[in-house]
Amino acid sequence: MATEQPDPDAPVDEDTSARLFGQWSVDDIEYGDVSTERYITVTPVAHTMGRHANKQFKKSQISIVERLINRLMQTDENTGKKQMTTRMIREAFDIIHSRTGENPVQVLVHAVENAAPREETVRLKYGGISVPKAVDVSPQRRVDQALMFIAQGVHRATFKSETDAAEAIAAQLTGAANNDVNTYAVEQKEEKERVAAAAR
Repeated sequence: MATEQPDPDAPVDEDTSARLFGQWSVDDIEYGDVSTERYITVTPVAHTMGRHANKQFKKSQISIVERLINRLMQTDENTGKKQMTTRMIREAFDIIHSRTGENPVQVLVHAVENAAPREETVRLKYGGISVPKAVDVSPQRRVDQALMFIAQGVHRATFKSETDAAEAIAAQLTGAANNDVNTYAVEQKEEKERVAAAAR
């Protein structure tokens, strides 16, 4: 029995399987920060089912979108609610696209880069006295901190508030992408760097 061969002249539908949520392209993402580029992975997969869990430093190979989803779940109210959080991100991406006309994945990448602190302080003990000391932040920690600030900003905006979660996520991401100091994530980054500058 002969197998049917595909017609080479037939029109080819655009492959939506290689798009995040079947909608957003992840191919032409631009990075503005060389140091964090290798730690911001963009893939069309939004749920890897924890394949990286037992491997140190493998989290950087997970999609930055999934890492944001996981970070948003780290509250008492949302623990384990991945489908709900993924739906909120999908709605937030639609809001971002309708407001800015840009690819929301690109907006997320810029937001993470702008919310990532370059300096922070550690406490060193000299003869029983704690002294703050400014140190550079590693690129992987910079990305982790940026995601934490964005998630905290969303939580603060929605906790005991009528603000919709998708609206809060969209506002945090667009504000951080535009480097708006009124956005919680950028404000926290500026504060960390200000404290570190004073401890030099």
